[in-house]
Parts: sequence; structure tokens; C-alpha cells
Amino acid sequence: MTKLFIGGLPYSHTNQDLQDMFAVFGTVISAQVVTDKFTNQSKGFGFVEMDSDEAAQKAISELNGSMLNNRTLGVSVARPREDRPRNSDGGGYNRDSGNGGYNRDNRSGSGPSRGGFNRNNNNKRSRY
Repeated sequence: MTKLFIGGLPYSHTNQDLQDMFAVFGTVISAQVVTDKFTNQSKGFGFVEMDSDEAAQKAISELNGSMLNNRTLGVSVARPREDRPRNSDGGGYNRDSGNGGYNRDNRSGSGPSRGGFNRNNNNKRSRY
């Protein structure tokens, strides 16, 4: 069994469309278009599990780089989650280094302000 990654899918593509596209190459075990968990709209990529390596290789050679609804498909063997490179520079919330972001833990409590809003004695916000 081989799991394939398919990128560049039309946003209108459904799980059934994906299964039908790959069924011509062999038995499809599963086909899933990845969707946004809040809007349920396609993210434009998905995964297909083929029952044989030969069927998967045939699908890759036939579909990779092909056009579908003015989008170029990218078809390749899916990599396991642990093999994906991690973005170690981070960013976002709750970081403990740097001068920006939310909930930063590196505030010293003394010294000049690095910007932002500070309250004065009259409870009015002032910049710096």
C-alpha cells in the first residue's frame, strides 16, 4: 500500500472526485481532500492510498505536472509526518524571546519602554 500526496487540486474537488481520478490506475483504498476545519472549504491538496506500489507509480507518472482546471497537479509519495522539516524559528504567540509577539515572558519590568501603550496616573492610555 502506498500513500500519495496530491497538491494543486481545484478547490471544488471532493473526496469522490479524487477517488475517481485515481481509480483508473488501480484500487484506491482511501481518498481525502484536506479541508479547513472552520469553513470546511478545500485547502487544495489531499491524500490517496493506493493498494499497490505499481498503481501509485503509474498515477505519479501520469498525473504529476498535469493540468486540472487551470491548476498544475503535484503528485508524489507522501512523507510521514516525522520526516517533515519543522519550522524552528517559530513566531506567533507565547514566545519567550525577542521583542514582539503576545504574552512575552522576557519583560524585565524596569528600564525604558520598548513601545506599546502604557498607563499614566490618570488611567489614560498614552503611547510610550
